[in-house]
Amino acid sequence: MEKESKKTNRKNEILSAAIEVFAEIGYYRATTAKVAERASISQPYIFKFFSSKEELLLNALQLSWERIIKSFRKTVEITSADKLEWELIEAYEEILRSYKSEILLQMQSQTIPDDSIRTEMQRGFREVNSLVVDAFKEANIENSEERAFLFLARGMLCNVSMALDMPELLHKKRG
Repeated sequence: MEKESKKTNRKNEILSAAIEVFAEIGYYRATTAKVAERASISQPYIFKFFSSKEELLLNALQLSWERIIKSFRKTVEITSADKLEWELIEAYEEILRSYKSEILLQMQSQTIPDDSIRTEMQRGFREVNSLVVDAFKEANIENSEERAFLFLARGMLCNVSMALDMPELLHKKRG
């Protein structure tokens, strides 16, 4: 049990290092050697957990999507319908503050044409979209699909604002 826990921790440390390296210099410029250096391990040790740099990126993307989905699900479960949209905004802003590199990684990954990466990005976006649409419908939010679309579009603008350090892009008002 303890050995499995250490293995899981090491895998998570490698993923965290990969997320930082990919976010800082991009997937194509990043190497497993740079990831290993960031994780303070030898490069071959990465391959005990991941068969390739692509698999490492896919796992990093899955982790980043899972974080958003878990946060949104928790928010939906504990929030009243009249505050749902604003609480989801707050949840996403917390992710932006706490996991900036993961969001930068997602933004960069949107431009990678590899089928497996594109498929993972599509899967993540679809799941988040479905979760938000369903939550808005369940909360009886008027024009729920349009409101979910606008919510997600604002999220993308939040990403751009954060990446470019342009807070002036976000002029939000509580309605």
